[in-house]
Amino acid sequence: MAESYCLSTMHEWESPDYEPSLPVSEKSNPLTRDIDRASANGIVRMLQACDAQMFQEETGATYQRLLSKQVVETLMEVAKKVECILKDPRDSVVVLSGCGTSGRLAFLITSTFNRALRELNHSSVYSYIIAGGDRALLSSQEAPEDDPKQGMLSLKKVCEGKKRVLFIGISCGLSAPFVAGQLDLCLQHPEVYTPVLVGFNPTHQARDESIPGCRFTFRSVVQRMQELTKSQKAFIINPVVGPEAISGSSRMKGGSATKILLEVILSAAHAATFTSTPITYKGILQYMRAYEKSLDVTFAQKEGISALLEAAGRSLQCGRRVCYLGWGSLATLGLIDASECIPTFGADYNDVRGFISGGYRELNNNEGPLGPDFCIAHEDFLHLVLPFLNDQDIVLLIYTHSDDVSEVAKLARSVREKTSNLHAVCHRVDGDTAAAVQQQWELSTKLLLNAVSTGAHVLKGKIYQNYMIDVQVTNSKLYCRATRLLQNLSGCPESQCEEALLKTIYRVDKLTADITPSDISTHTRTARNRTKVVPLALVCLLTGCSLRDAETHLEQQPIVREAVEACLS
Repeated sequence: MAESYCLSTMHEWESPDYEPSLPVSEKSNPLTRDIDRASANGIVRMLQACDAQMFQEETGATYQRLLSKQVVETLMEVAKKVECILKDPRDSVVVLSGCGTSGRLAFLITSTFNRALRELNHSSVYSYIIAGGDRALLSSQEAPEDDPKQGMLSLKKVCEGKKRVLFIGISCGLSAPFVAGQLDLCLQHPEVYTPVLVGFNPTHQARDESIPGCRFTFRSVVQRMQELTKSQKAFIINPVVGPEAISGSSRMKGGSATKILLEVILSAAHAATFTSTPITYKGILQYMRAYEKSLDVTFAQKEGISALLEAAGRSLQCGRRVCYLGWGSLATLGLIDASECIPTFGADYNDVRGFISGGYRELNNNEGPLGPDFCIAHEDFLHLVLPFLNDQDIVLLIYTHSDDVSEVAKLARSVREKTSNLHAVCHRVDGDTAAAVQQQWELSTKLLLNAVSTGAHVLKGKIYQNYMIDVQVTNSKLYCRATRLLQNLSGCPESQCEEALLKTIYRVDKLTADITPSDISTHTRTARNRTKVVPLALVCLLTGCSLRDAETHLEQQPIVREAVEACLS
């Protein structure tokens, strides 16, 4: 990708005329329009350019950015709230909550900072909530995202007996009903709860669709919070980081920015509490700049990342596996990345798998072991996966120089007996391994794994232009996204696109009277058991063919763009 191309497209999405009906988090990124036709090297360069948008300076009055004055000042104020709880933790709790990637990062961050408190002989003050419970840490549990009442109940349970709660609700698109319900509960009980909303759209782009069984929408909750921000009884942290490299895939920049913002808040609060370092504007900026440097250091290894991406792509193209074997929090990021491939790319559970040294003992999640369907220890890999691997499978070791390198070497020898397709990512630094360094390693690992898994699925043909064409239609957000995507790619009216979507969900060429009046939740329940819903609907719309003919086209040419072009030629 030429530099001139980067410069001419870097800010194109900021124009009010660019995809005006979509919130920023759902827009397509001009930088990656042809990512589905790019080489491994080209994919990495595109992803680097997209990630760099996180740290772009504010260029005008259109959007506030990660480093904008208002964002930094809000981070300072929230950090001071956390500091108050750390200094007097009686009857108090800081709760981080979200759906999908947001909930997984809430788990990772609370685990990291509670561990830091234990090392200081301080009581734990952080709790996490993820929609769908701990199974959602390791697999797609999209439906609970639509349930605001379940969100409220889970928050009440975590906060039982507490008199002071700082609640941080994460919804990248300002859209998840689960989180909206929790924020509404906080607003009903201001004597206990101080709500903080983290997301990456302007407030006027918050989702405004009615939520079944509720009198509020996400946008109306945001508007109520905006009134309370003036008196610091609520906080909204919503910098814009630009459209995702793969449209709507908030696991990428949305997830990275979530990690950065929350770790900056908690790190500043810990430094103030335990080392008497004041929370200052300059200090917050320094934390942020360290993450920016981490991004630069990561993509300085773009040749190695490209080679990994290409090897993973070959494995997936052959119907084989990608396995991440990690240690500590870096292994948790491997588990997270693997879990996201299922809803994002319509991947099979075994396509990309993560494993952690120490298994659930090391993971230390609330619910403990999650049963035989979720085996995550290295021993599980050795017994259940390794015997079936060959040279077409790729194994990636993820560790730091402070891990037990002899254990890493022993595992590598075992893997070498079955496959020569073994790679490693090792983080090292001269001197100590302070918490801040660990957090940089984590961000670097996240960026790398996101690039590898995304790029591998691009090479497999799971992306059309830069859209998640094979997305699973398992909740209302994804149903609306699928309809919008079909409309954008086919040019057909919304009603015709929704009709095509329903036909592929129910696998019929004509909708019956009992299908059409059903609500979205009924459609998404049915869609959970379907594959290639959106690709089939698109082929039907563009060619006018029957569902069976569309299935035949995709069987013959699984790369969707090429299947469509073959039909139209």
